[in-house]
Amino acid sequence: MILELDCGNSFIKWRVLADSPGASSEGVVGSDLALIESLLALPGLLLTRCRLVSVRALEETSKLVAALHEAFGIAVSCAAPAREMGGVRNGYEDFERLGLDRWLAMLGGFKLARGACLVLDFGTAATADFIAADGEHLGGFICPGMPLMRNQLRTHTRKIRYDDAAAERALERLSPGRTTVEAVERGCTLMLRGFVLTQLELARSYWGDDFIVFLTGGDADLVADAVPQARLVPDLVFVGLAMACPLS
Repeated sequence: MILELDCGNSFIKWRVLADSPGASSEGVVGSDLALIESLLALPGLLLTRCRLVSVRALEETSKLVAALHEAFGIAVSCAAPAREMGGVRNGYEDFERLGLDRWLAMLGGFKLARGACLVLDFGTAATADFIAADGEHLGGFICPGMPLMRNQLRTHTRKIRYDDAAAERALERLSPGRTTVEAVERGCTLMLRGFVLTQLELARSYWGDDFIVFLTGGDADLVADAVPQARLVPDLVFVGLAMACPLS
């Protein structure tokens, strides 16, 4: 069994791959301890290998690697920056400064598209990356994602207080809000959709209609109906991770 980990700024996304195709188990946790506990609770778990991508500090990632080795006795392969891989050429002036999650999502997108693609990722931050048909990464954009926008308003505006359940109810429609929670949640969602539409316009200026749009990340569903032609691939980073850290 192979353990795959996507260690983001806020959460750790995990999945266990059995011998048969597809994930046998998967989940999202908020800490290293919660990850170990979730894995130990799986019946019949027999991990043999592990690969991970992390955007966290080196010290944090090293502690997780040590904890996994202690708990399961497995070696961990960690994705690393690269100038070029899988036909994609990193477009950053300093390629090591490009976030590894973005890099792996691009590798996965280009592999699936087999041509020009726009990769839109909606997590703590919202990102857009443009990969041309020849694999050249043209660059990208980063803006606050839904969690950051919501939390900034909650932090800096005293009268904005509501829980996650209220936020979920507020997003059942996108008409003008008649409560604070509706106004905030729907306003932030519309900002994300505006971000998406701007990226589509730019991609069309490069490639006409000859490109594929990928949506990924935990909040991708908030914008999915605004881009009906897009391919929703929640595990796009894991597609790239398998390329960056082959275990066979």
